[in-house]
Order: sequence, then C-alpha cells, then structure tokens
Amino acid sequence: MKTRSILIGVGIVVVAILAWAWSGYNGLIGAREGVDASWAQVQTTYQRRFDLVPNLVSTVRGAAAFEQQTFTAITQARSAWQGAQTREQQISAAQGLDGALARLLVTVENYPQLQATQAFRDLMTQLEGTENRISTARRDYNETVRGYNIRVKRFPTNVLAGTFGFEPAELFESAQGAETAPAVNFEQ
Repeated sequence: MKTRSILIGVGIVVVAILAWAWSGYNGLIGAREGVDASWAQVQTTYQRRFDLVPNLVSTVRGAAAFEQQTFTAITQARSAWQGAQTREQQISAAQGLDGALARLLVTVENYPQLQATQAFRDLMTQLEGTENRISTARRDYNETVRGYNIRVKRFPTNVLAGTFGFEPAELFESAQGAETAPAVNFEQ
C-alpha cells in the first residue's frame, strides 16, 4: 500500500512537470510567434513608406534644387531594405531611410511653391499617415518583444527557454543621433 502511494505521488509529480513543460513550451512558441507577427506589421508599414518615398522624391526633384546626396541616401536605404535578409539588416535600412527622409523634408521647407502643389500635399498627407502607422507598429512590436523577453528570462520558464533555444528578441531602437535634426547644405 505504501509503495503504491509513493508511485501515485511520483506519477502525479511527473504528470505535473510534463504539463508544466508542455504549457511553458507552447507559451514560448506563442510568444515568439507574436513577436514575428508584430515584426511583419512593422515590415508592412515600412514597405508602404519605401513605396511612397520615390513618388515624393520625384515630386520634390521636379520642383526644387534637389540635393543629390539626399537622393542617393534614399535610394541606398531602399535597396538595403529590399536586400535585407535579417531583422537587424531591415532595422538598419529603415534607420538609414529615417535620416535621408528627414534631410528631404528639411530641403522641402525651403521651397514654398513646392509645398503649395496638390500632388506634394497629397504625398505628404500619405507620408504623415504612414509615419504614424510606423510609430504604432514599432511601439506594438517593442511591447510584444518586451512580453516575450520577460517570459524567456523569468524563472522557471527560462529553464525551458534555455533548453529549447529560445533567445531574447531585439527591441527596435532609434538610430544613434536620431535626436539631432539633420543639417542641409545647399552650397554643395
């Protein structure tokens, strides 16, 4: 009778451990899939921006003494985005476009006749909406990553995460120097 009680107790402990491992593993899978889905939303909004910016550049180029360096930076960032193989490469390309786009918008400020055209205003409205979507998608992504990273690092799930190779995900952070407004030099 005593042996049977011990076996039942051990069986219950084993079942509890297996249930915890199963639940914890599935929770980690769900959290990682949430990070991937959130990143897909970031990609979608950035792709919208990368599709919109060439139209904006063409409009500005036709009406302003467009700075070739800015056009080159935008083209390079767009190419880098399209050729990116990893999330980190995409983040780097997006940050490159952030800087180039800021320089473009500073350039535009010096051309009031350009700002008065309907095509430019329409593109700027679309770009503003896209920038708001990007901001929201990045915030949502970072919040999803934060939740996932907490799950990966918190005991006892960290034991499962380490066992099954779940690594913390990278947050989307702004590029160094993003807090400084770009300088535009028309003397070049």
